[in-house]
Amino acid sequence: MNGTASGVVINLNAYGATVRLDDGDLATASASDVEAHRDRYQHSLVRRKRLPFEVRRTGRRCAVSLAPQIRDEKLEEQIASYLKSTEEWEPADGLPAAERHFLRKKRRAALFESRHR
Repeated sequence: MNGTASGVVINLNAYGATVRLDDGDLATASASDVEAHRDRYQHSLVRRKRLPFEVRRTGRRCAVSLAPQIRDEKLEEQIASYLKSTEEWEPADGLPAAERHFLRKKRRAALFESRHR
């Protein structure tokens, strides 16, 4: 059984790491994965920070490795420049479009809640 889960590193050693997954299971991370991402494992151990893991279960044993994180700096720069270019479209005296949208949704949800009580 394979999947993804988050967990906290509870021990680092020369043979890898021990991770407590959110469902309470203990899992082992290989030494090669720990060495490749030593700073993230160390940060999780010291600060009790949750990390995303790919989990491989074989019987009662769990093995984990850090889930890949996709970061594309060029794409993020393009998104930021697009958002900056669209700021002038917003009315200067009113709410931004996203907030207006969520206000309409909130009012409509309140209307349905009042009808179904």
